[in-house]
Amino acid sequence: MKTVVIGFYGTSLDRISNRGRWTRWRPTVSLTQHDDLLVDRLELLCPVGESPRTLIADIGQVSPETSVTTHPFDVKDAWDFGEVFAALYDFALSYSFDPDNERYLVHLTTGTHVAQICLFLLTESGYFPGALLQSGPPRGRGGQPTYQVIDLDLSRYDLIAQRFEADRQRRVGELRAGIATKNKGFNTLIDRIEQVAGASTAPMLLSGPTGVGKTHLARRIFALKRDLGQLSGDLVEVNCATLRGDQAMSTLFGHDRGAFTGATTARRGLLAGAHRGLLFLDEIGELGADEQAMLLTAIEDKRFSPLGSERRVDSDFQLIAGTNRDLRAAVRDGRFRDDLLARIDLWHFELPPLAARREDIAPNLDHELDRFSRANQRRVTFNAEARRRFLRFALSAEATWANNFRDLGAAVTRMATLASAGRIAVGDVNEEIARLQSSWRSTEPDVAAPSERLVELLGDDAVAELDLFDRAQLAAVLSVCATSRSLAAAGRVLFAESRKRKTTTNDADRLRKYLARFGIDGKSALGA
Repeated sequence: MKTVVIGFYGTSLDRISNRGRWTRWRPTVSLTQHDDLLVDRLELLCPVGESPRTLIADIGQVSPETSVTTHPFDVKDAWDFGEVFAALYDFALSYSFDPDNERYLVHLTTGTHVAQICLFLLTESGYFPGALLQSGPPRGRGGQPTYQVIDLDLSRYDLIAQRFEADRQRRVGELRAGIATKNKGFNTLIDRIEQVAGASTAPMLLSGPTGVGKTHLARRIFALKRDLGQLSGDLVEVNCATLRGDQAMSTLFGHDRGAFTGATTARRGLLAGAHRGLLFLDEIGELGADEQAMLLTAIEDKRFSPLGSERRVDSDFQLIAGTNRDLRAAVRDGRFRDDLLARIDLWHFELPPLAARREDIAPNLDHELDRFSRANQRRVTFNAEARRRFLRFALSAEATWANNFRDLGAAVTRMATLASAGRIAVGDVNEEIARLQSSWRSTEPDVAAPSERLVELLGDDAVAELDLFDRAQLAAVLSVCATSRSLAAAGRVLFAESRKRKTTTNDADRLRKYLARFGIDGKSALGA
């Protein structure tokens, strides 16, 4: 492969023509004097009125195999960035590059600083398809001229790559809120979210049951995007489940005075407040049809009309949507727009429930306790046996963690508040365990007892024929299914321990086959 160097004829250092020129360093000539850099062709950009005749002759003397082609570089002001960039851009577009057969090096040492900057930008953006070349004078008496090839693929530089990876790990740590997690699936999920958040401004969809931390993660993503310079505006949060009727339209899009009964003053709206920032719409599946239609327009056009107004408001926001619903099922049922789902579903991340991340309960327990201590300005700790007792319960099948991290955070708050002298004792833990068990029993989404649920699905005769063991096990499985969005989500909870030992998992299929033994299909188990 031939080596082609593109560079400027240096009117200061290259133009020396007296007899002493061989004792002086001339950047362009020096490029042809290296044993390990054979220049087959030199493309020399020459300011109009300059003649590189002597330079070409000297190159022919020291490197006869190097051919030199000159190109007039006609600009009125060599220090005018726009003019210089345009001239180099035109040269790059007109030059017949052949990267399959030629290696291109762009010489940065000659030319004005403006020209050097332009060459760098055009090389970095690929208009000059090559690497940068920097030459230098001899180091010390009797030394040889130096050169360095700079590849703009920074991942090839070990030190830079290490810095990049350290910075990436810092960002990932921020997304995890500094909590060390051992769950492989969650670690993979956070790594991907960090990658997408840093590279894309497209909408993101966070799904998962109530309390898994969608709002908390959205705030972390906002902080990451601001750190990366993607956002200069604010984080605006709204729970769409709290919006109803005209209030929904007004809260999101604003309204003009007199838009509806009671609208005595104009209102700006949350979408306008999210301009250049991030809008987090939690429980987006609760929006009505009109709000969905206007939101789609706002996402695609970055413009919308407030309620009761014909004027248009501009708002360039990034969107994160949260949901605990199956939005695809909502589309099938006609409750959610398919075009809106397609727009927000480009990056979809499903957060696992706490029951499927039991190995992460211990570090989150410590995190919640530290957070309580900071917020209340007093240190609270577990005694050793109390911590072991709580973790035994938290990691067992008894703990359903129906409200996920909200349950864990609330449990820590209660125990820490009641702890005598800043120490949580076994008695405090036992009291909290009883409180959690009672809470989970009273808040089961299916009011019917498990046996009644079985009767509903199988009938009295079929239930009577089941062994007591099968009856109890099937009732427990159906209880988990009733609190899950899908068979896959239920399977992650039911098979949390055994799935760790499998190289591949298909929780939904495994659960579907179990239910089929009793003649129960997946949709019925989920209450769909």
